[in-house]
Amino acid sequence: MFMNGLHTRRGMMKSMLALGGGMALSASPWAKALAQDKTLNLADIGVGDPGSWKFFTDQVGYDVNLVAIGNAPSAVINVMLGGGGLQTFDGIHIVGGMQKPLADLNLIQPVDVSLLPNWGKNKYISEYIQPGTPGHDYFYYNDKLYGIPTAFQGESICYLPDSTKEKVDSFGALFDPKYRGYVALDDNYATTGYKTAIYLKAAGLAQIADPTNMTPSEINTVVNFLIDRKKEGQFRVLWSSYEQAVNLLVNKEVYVLDGWEPMTYSVKARGVECEYAVPKEGYMLWAMSGYITNNPNRTEERQKAIYELFNFMMGPWYGTRISATRGYLTTSEAPAFAAAHPDQFKEGEVEEARKVDERGRFKFEHGKYWQFRWPTEVHAMEAEWARFKGA
Repeated sequence: MFMNGLHTRRGMMKSMLALGGGMALSASPWAKALAQDKTLNLADIGVGDPGSWKFFTDQVGYDVNLVAIGNAPSAVINVMLGGGGLQTFDGIHIVGGMQKPLADLNLIQPVDVSLLPNWGKNKYISEYIQPGTPGHDYFYYNDKLYGIPTAFQGESICYLPDSTKEKVDSFGALFDPKYRGYVALDDNYATTGYKTAIYLKAAGLAQIADPTNMTPSEINTVVNFLIDRKKEGQFRVLWSSYEQAVNLLVNKEVYVLDGWEPMTYSVKARGVECEYAVPKEGYMLWAMSGYITNNPNRTEERQKAIYELFNFMMGPWYGTRISATRGYLTTSEAPAFAAAHPDQFKEGEVEEARKVDERGRFKFEHGKYWQFRWPTEVHAMEAEWARFKGA
């Protein structure tokens, strides 16, 4: 059965706002307490936790409180504006490319690179986000830097090889009739919509110039295709949270899932074999970005601390942990640092970080499109996505 309503990210967000949930901490007593507290509040989509912030806390004297936030562009805006996020969070850590709406709404600050010593130490920054490239547009807006790169990734799909009985190597697996009823999609046009467009273009099923920045007519074509597959019963569910997606795979409710590589790590940790496909259409590229909020309650001391936090997240210890536990390419310094400090990591993490570094570079060599988070026709995309969900 195709599920929506409260199981969708938007439905969950509306419920949270209506109920005055944990995100809405903007009342003055809370804001005053947060301003004085020695804990930085970081909104994160679920992949930025290194397991321990002890190294950072010992150096800076601040602890870190991670608060889950939805990854869909509309969800981020809703939390920052309507959920008290601006008054609560010192920073947000999400998939990049969101600086245009966030900056236009005065929700984030431009970044001072001189306060980030680790910026110049990561050669992947100069390789992947240099001016004139799509990666550059993931962090800059109006020639100003707003985003802080913490990880790079090539997007694909998760699958259970014991259930598919074959190697999955195409985004087309999401629409293959042999998996009908055992496919889950991300409730996010910037993932599902784009991957569908990439597949249709590569398969010669639709004329689409740029799958990650489509025209209204192209968006309409993609959504019509998705609606037809939905009516055929292809999709079991739209997932809206990291844990929900992992549970769908662990419980084998779905065999193929439009998801993130860290999910395969979480699924395997719970005893179920799970792989991340190498898509013949090419990876969809993106990067994690830290944004410094315009929190009116933040003191000068906290301002210094949030810069130190993001600098720490650009560093090799954090990078090694994220590479080893999430499968993301982080800093070019991570492999050498891990090899020189094996005592700081769990068994197997040093080797895993090295492998992930190699895999990450492979993905960027075989990536074709960057995930455009705020497309030119964003309103048309939102409307068409709503039509798909309501069909």
